[in-house]
Amino acid sequence: MKHKMKYHLLATLLISSLMMGKNRPNILFVFTDDHAPHAIGAYNGWLKPVNPTPNIDQLASQGMLFEKSFCTNSICGPSRAVIMSGKHSHKNGFMNNGNSFDWNQQIFPKLLQKVGYQTAIYGKSHLKGKPQGFNDWAVLPGQGLYYNPDMIFADGRKRIDGYCTDVVTDLAVEWLTEKREKDKPFMLMVQHKAPHRNWMPALRHLNLYDDIEIPEPATLFDKWEDNAPPARHQELEIDRHMDLNYDLFVDLTPEYNQPASQKRQDRSAWHNMKRMSEEQLTTWRAAYGPKDEAFHKANLKGKELVRWKFQRYAKNYLRCVKGVDESIGRLRETLKELKIDDNTVVIYSSDQGFYIGDHGWYDKRWMYEESLMMPFIVKWPGVTKPGSRDRHLVQNLDYAETFLEMAGAKVPEDMQGASLVPLLKGEKPKDWRRSIYYHYYEYPSVHMIPRHYGIRTNRHKLMHFYQFGEEWELYDLKTDPDELHNLYGQKEHAKITAQLKKQLLKLQKHYQDDSDISEKPVAWQKQVRPGE
Repeated sequence: MKHKMKYHLLATLLISSLMMGKNRPNILFVFTDDHAPHAIGAYNGWLKPVNPTPNIDQLASQGMLFEKSFCTNSICGPSRAVIMSGKHSHKNGFMNNGNSFDWNQQIFPKLLQKVGYQTAIYGKSHLKGKPQGFNDWAVLPGQGLYYNPDMIFADGRKRIDGYCTDVVTDLAVEWLTEKREKDKPFMLMVQHKAPHRNWMPALRHLNLYDDIEIPEPATLFDKWEDNAPPARHQELEIDRHMDLNYDLFVDLTPEYNQPASQKRQDRSAWHNMKRMSEEQLTTWRAAYGPKDEAFHKANLKGKELVRWKFQRYAKNYLRCVKGVDESIGRLRETLKELKIDDNTVVIYSSDQGFYIGDHGWYDKRWMYEESLMMPFIVKWPGVTKPGSRDRHLVQNLDYAETFLEMAGAKVPEDMQGASLVPLLKGEKPKDWRRSIYYHYYEYPSVHMIPRHYGIRTNRHKLMHFYQFGEEWELYDLKTDPDELHNLYGQKEHAKITAQLKKQLLKLQKHYQDDSDISEKPVAWQKQVRPGE
């Protein structure tokens, strides 16, 4: 009996020693806000000619790019909550940005700590409350600011002068070089604000792309004629809802006092300018002043004004992306200098996709492809094949499980995703999911996108805007990748519609989602459009 106990003790110590050893990979998870895959060169979208992301593209060439990567709920806080918990929004309790995340619940950083990982997070949390499960952390309050941001540390709130993307990168580099325990594997989460609205670039990038014309999306002037009513009654059009001053900085100064163009106007850029130094403001006005003067002289109207707004917006967005891409390069260079790059998994992702003029829009929220898709790129030395591309249906629901399996930790049975480790090894599991489930909840709210749920398979997508009765949309993504032709209600598509509805119901039962689905329909909060 004593010999058995002794053997058991030695076995336990051996397993523990292996778990605490250096063979397990470090994980560097870089996560941005609102970075659409088609604004990454490696994804070969219509913005590829601009070449906005050379460092991210290099990462993809050295690892695996997931071509069919999607979110479960296309909005900032809920996406992060899904990643932390490995559970859909209705299970982790964070369904919209007005919620507060319960940090006491089971989350993957806590589970990593239990198996010997050192954990840290810097940047945008957007989950409210003090982060749990991290050995070190510093997060932005709410959305945070682009210039001279406040950061919340364990010992209080502090202002850090500089550009937010650089500030977050500095904190991460400092942790890697000075704070981490070198005998432990780590999970480092670097979470940037960029390229979130109001798209304020670093001073060094204010004139980037001035000499080029950004390609226009083919759907810039979409009129949503074949969509269900929600697409026509939103508040995220570049034409009618993107403010020339608050969003595009025309004549914007700290002294600006003109009324906003919409009720829920985002004024964060204007507020941020009040914190900028004289030197920062001087550089800012030197860049935008001549452009503003040229705009006023042009006196643009109609489609030409929309085209100008698109160019201004897209360039600022991509300028913010440039800062993120530089951060990737700096972080990877730090790993090389520390000689730990060969045992560090580097992951790049963002909380959802984004509209960069696609369908005439900006922002996200919809289940349409541009906001449903999210980038996911993984370089795992010795495991992922360089330059490989995966086409399985994956979601942010799978990240927690993936991190845990990478670390050799047990994946809890109540997590709802699946580890991507087999895919990263080049395997093709026969039982992999053939459809994904989506549910968006935040209505009425900013941009007025109604609640909806839906299913996406490799070929089809079915969406139900359930707050307004029988408002459905069906798309064949093979023949109609831009989702311009709603097939719902057409006799020749009745069979696939019935099949998808049946599969959708199975997914809702599988994920135990009965959150708001049965609520009674409400009346449209209709906007009066020009000419109506």
